[in-house]
Amino acid sequence: MKYALISVFDKTNVLEFSKELVENDFKIISTGGTYKYLTDNGIDAIKVEDITKFPEILDGRVKTLHPLLYGGILSIRHNKNHVQQVEEHNINFIDLVAIDLYPFLKTVKNKNNSHEDIIENIDIGGVSLIRAAAKNYKDVITICDINDYQLVIDTIKNKKDDKDLKVFLAQKAFAHTSSYDSLIANYMLTKTNQEEMPKKITMSFTKKEELRYGENPHQKASWYVDEYHNEISLSNAEQLHGKQLSYNNLLDANSAINIVKDLNENSCMVGIKHLNPCGVAINGTVEQLWEKVLDSDSVSIFGGIVATNQVITKKVAEELSKVFLEIIIAQDFEKEALDILLKKKNLRLLKLNYKMSDLALDEYQYTSIDQGLLVQQKDLYKHDISNWKCVTNNQLSEEELKEAQFAYTVVKHVKSNAIALTKNFQTIGVGPGQMNRVGSAKIALEQAEKKAEGSFLASDAFLPFNDVVELASQYKVKAIIQPGGSLKDQESIDLANEKGIAMIFTNIRHFKH
Repeated sequence: MKYALISVFDKTNVLEFSKELVENDFKIISTGGTYKYLTDNGIDAIKVEDITKFPEILDGRVKTLHPLLYGGILSIRHNKNHVQQVEEHNINFIDLVAIDLYPFLKTVKNKNNSHEDIIENIDIGGVSLIRAAAKNYKDVITICDINDYQLVIDTIKNKKDDKDLKVFLAQKAFAHTSSYDSLIANYMLTKTNQEEMPKKITMSFTKKEELRYGENPHQKASWYVDEYHNEISLSNAEQLHGKQLSYNNLLDANSAINIVKDLNENSCMVGIKHLNPCGVAINGTVEQLWEKVLDSDSVSIFGGIVATNQVITKKVAEELSKVFLEIIIAQDFEKEALDILLKKKNLRLLKLNYKMSDLALDEYQYTSIDQGLLVQQKDLYKHDISNWKCVTNNQLSEEELKEAQFAYTVVKHVKSNAIALTKNFQTIGVGPGQMNRVGSAKIALEQAEKKAEGSFLASDAFLPFNDVVELASQYKVKAIIQPGGSLKDQESIDLANEKGIAMIFTNIRHFKH
């Protein structure tokens, strides 16, 4: 006779699973609620207390932590010493352990629960049973996912070789308990007064989907989501149409969403290509925003991504459908707009609520390096323009300062060295990722051409020389916004004064690598 220990919070399919086990000569051992559920439905089961001869105590905190159970799970069947000890202590071998854990994450996310409620939903016995069974995987089948019930039953019924299955389930079990503990550790971190980053960090991600490939076809890739936090993000977007998002799509879409979030107090639309904005516009109807984004760079937007915190109307959908786009991410789509855009088979349409409340933000950003991980606070800095300093003779009006703030917000999202040119609250030139700053400025200004006259030039870091000022003056730029801090700041200020250009020092740098 074989024994299966079953103790589950989620009773989905456990009745059918238990019946199949009984039909295949298993005896069921179970705890409290699971025991009652099984026996009430006609499944013969043995109470854990009838084996341990010890009652459940401490409001259920202690019920399965007993050698008569763990001996049956952890004993190695081909170890004569183990077998002898099991027989001496009248312990039954336990051949299958099916456990799910208290819903800790669900409890944390329910704002009605107190800290004490959350602590009581930290599973102790369940984690211990899963780990014990997984450790002895050669002799014990470990189940921590209800989706594996049928796989196990099929293997048992067909008397298949279960070696590979046991290893697979053991790995899954250790990953599950590790993930569970990381959620608890991260929750407890929020209850400490620790200002420094912790000595050890653990993170839990769940696979959302297998991707076709990574950045290139020869690279494997998957998309994992963080279920602990809740943000305005791709993880919360609903795909309405189109083929699966690719690895590169996800990177670009994430960048687009982050720019919209940074400008979310305005109506906003962003065009993205290879992680950099090729068009950004605020303040206007969705139709006006698209006109501005397209006007910003009608070449680079081809094959790009558009994100907006507005509803896509029939009118703007007609215009959008004239351009080849990979993805449109919007607050919503009018039915008539969907009717138009659904005709484009390969266009992905995503609906994302930019007005989400009840957010649980992760304030940190994680970047992998070989054999390591870099962790930093996200660059969520919001500029108060009253703290900016105009260092030139020419000053800016209140409305012009708003334009300057828009330009400096945009450049924050451009790869360094970064220059962004804006005018009338739209980008007219973007210079990303050059090895020298004047090179980025040249790209942005040449893109803008005559539109650069009267524009605002934002630099993500200080100007090391006055060459950018000289170049900007040739295009009649109105103002330059930069952090300041160069040893040669005065040379740039003097030249700006000579050329009649206003210059703002923000004192905050926004490198992006």
